[in-house]
Amino acid sequence: MTDERPRAAVQTHELMLALVRGPALAVVTLPLSILLFVLSVVSLALLPIGVGVVTFPPVQRALRRYANQRRRLVHRWGGIEVPEPYRPWPRERGGGVVGWVEQCVWLLKDPATWRDISWLPADMTAGFTTALLPPMLPLNHQLTARMLEPTREMLLSRRVAELYETRHDAVDSSAAELRRIERDLHDGAQARLVAMGMSLGTIEALVERDPAKAKALIAQARENSAEALTELRDLVRGIHPPVLAERGLPDALRALALRMQIPVEADIDLPGRFDEPVETAVYFAVSEVLTNAAKHAEPSRVWLDVLYAEDTPDAGAVRVTVTDDGKGGASLDAGSGLRGVQRRLAQFDGVLALDSPADGPTMVTLEVPAQPT
Repeated sequence: MTDERPRAAVQTHELMLALVRGPALAVVTLPLSILLFVLSVVSLALLPIGVGVVTFPPVQRALRRYANQRRRLVHRWGGIEVPEPYRPWPRERGGGVVGWVEQCVWLLKDPATWRDISWLPADMTAGFTTALLPPMLPLNHQLTARMLEPTREMLLSRRVAELYETRHDAVDSSAAELRRIERDLHDGAQARLVAMGMSLGTIEALVERDPAKAKALIAQARENSAEALTELRDLVRGIHPPVLAERGLPDALRALALRMQIPVEADIDLPGRFDEPVETAVYFAVSEVLTNAAKHAEPSRVWLDVLYAEDTPDAGAVRVTVTDDGKGGASLDAGSGLRGVQRRLAQFDGVLALDSPADGPTMVTLEVPAQPT
């Protein structure tokens, strides 16, 4: 008897919640579902004359926001998690905004678009009816989850689209890195080596006629050679820091923290070495985040925390948290340094999360799947 009373109380509480939530859900969602369905159908009908090209993308954006809100509601009220099935939104090379036609074609090719549109009539009819009947509200949640959850084909399609995007990002990053190396060589070490060669030619002509002048030019050539060597070392360090190759990611990150112009408190706990591409990606991501913080946030102190997390879907990841006490207001808009870091990490299935209120503090979290070697 004592076990039945709490259970009955819980059931009564759930029924009372359903009495309130169900009618409210029905009243709010019915007009929204009807409106979005009508707008979607009208936009599709107007595609042949060109009007739908302009109206279809914003209507589908609104529909996706509405569907995502219903997914969150199903999770909050029904305890059923419904992942988003959408492919990554298209973008122009370089981070620009795509045109209306490309947006429209992208949406028409995405199976999730048609799944959302087909869900609306079911939500208007069966969804509305089950929402009005309190005992049927969990059927309502199951119906919404079943129609809005991604199918296996949709998950595979989204994964292919993500891999396509990250492949382009990898090609762009490699090309940009090659251009940087060529520019640094041309403007730095190469120019000094050319000047040194010209000085040696002049020295050869002056060594007998004007030994003092030749001696001065030799000293200048020696100085140029030392500066060229320093620039070459800096260039190599920018490609792959020697400390990273020799001593691993923890020591490389500690050395990076010590070189910063602002105080950085580093707490690094990693089990060992990782694959070289992963270590390089994490190192340069942390370098960019620290540099970005020092340049824009004007902090008095930065905290760098690095650990190996085993509680991830990929069964292990390097997790980095960079926190500063600066002015905040950082963003992941296209063109920002953090957006570039996010794109580069995506090549390794890594993610970047940002929390930066207007008055600070700013917290940047990086996570890259990895296994100790």
